[in-house]
Amino acid sequence: MSTVVYEQREVRRARYAVAAVFAVHGAVTGSFATRVPWIQDHAGVSAGQLGLALAFPALGASLAMPLAGSVSHRFGARTALRALLALWTLALVLPALAPNLLTLCLALFVYGATAGMSDVAMNALGVEIENRLDKSIMSGLHGMWSAGALVGSAAGTLAAHLGADARLHHGLAATVLTVAGLVACTWVLDLQPAEDEDPPPRFALPPRSAVLIGAVGFCAVFAEGASLDWSAVYLRDELDSSAGLAAACTTGFTLTMAVARLAGDKVVDRFGAVRTVRVSGVLASLGGLLVVVGGHPAVAMTGFALMGLGIAVVVPLCFAAAGRAGSNPSLAIAGVATITYTSGLVAPSAIGGLAEATSLVVSFGLVTALACCLVVFARVLRAGDRDRPKISPPNAAVPDRRS
Repeated sequence: MSTVVYEQREVRRARYAVAAVFAVHGAVTGSFATRVPWIQDHAGVSAGQLGLALAFPALGASLAMPLAGSVSHRFGARTALRALLALWTLALVLPALAPNLLTLCLALFVYGATAGMSDVAMNALGVEIENRLDKSIMSGLHGMWSAGALVGSAAGTLAAHLGADARLHHGLAATVLTVAGLVACTWVLDLQPAEDEDPPPRFALPPRSAVLIGAVGFCAVFAEGASLDWSAVYLRDELDSSAGLAAACTTGFTLTMAVARLAGDKVVDRFGAVRTVRVSGVLASLGGLLVVVGGHPAVAMTGFALMGLGIAVVVPLCFAAAGRAGSNPSLAIAGVATITYTSGLVAPSAIGGLAEATSLVVSFGLVTALACCLVVFARVLRAGDRDRPKISPPNAAVPDRRS
């Protein structure tokens, strides 16, 4: 067997392994999101206090993400991902244990820090595999994340319907997902730094090429974070729905995101990034409008599902555009990641703070307005559109690294 054939088989196997890692990562998020109402009641916090607490995951992620590159450089990509993913899955148990606002904020900070570092590590490996395969796979990988979130939220919906204690539910989920993640990491690419490669900087400002692209991702992540963290609370508090139906709303949102992302690569290849994001923005805006004016659980659930469908492929396309913009793709991708995580930092607290001052209906009016911005600013993703340059050959994908 030739060396090239063997390497391509190894890369294809690594693709499926990273896809499984994305699914495990998403399952943690889905497991958490459906039990937010239980966690709120257990900690005894108001909507505004919950909004403050839900800012801490993104705060932890934003502060810890720059460390992921240094960890991977020191220990190698496979070892780093294995450790960071295990920390993330185990951190799922912390929020449900928090008895008050302070401990909830601390638990969510750790939860977010481990989420951000493992997210950077797995996306870096995904980009490396995409380069070596010379075809788009990032939307599909993010689709596997959404599929994992769907499985996690479906299990959470069942647990909420049965009235299960979230501490028991999350303890069991963390155990299963930790084992699954460790197994999947066995087959990811074991990238090691070259002997003469300098360690990456811990902190760097986003380059100019990443700012506008990151702004589009900001709008999408704001809508995603608001829907994941607040959709169940919205149905319970604004529309007087049961805990099971409220959790099912989050499941519907993650379902449409999963379907759209899994089909996203083919759609983008046919219609291009700009047109895809414009149509996506229209769907997300329509979904937000249904949430705001519907006044009925079925209408609101349809609206959240449309928002999931609309924003699904935007973030993967932002990373693709950043990777082809400017002279330093890695720095641009890191810049977009920082901006989108900042959106995750702002969204929960903004929704909760605005809800405290007015109502959750008004909060999702803001989400709808940001979804409309996707239609207006989609053109900045033209760098990742159908006219994008060919990806470099597998042997030249990352000249400064070896696997």
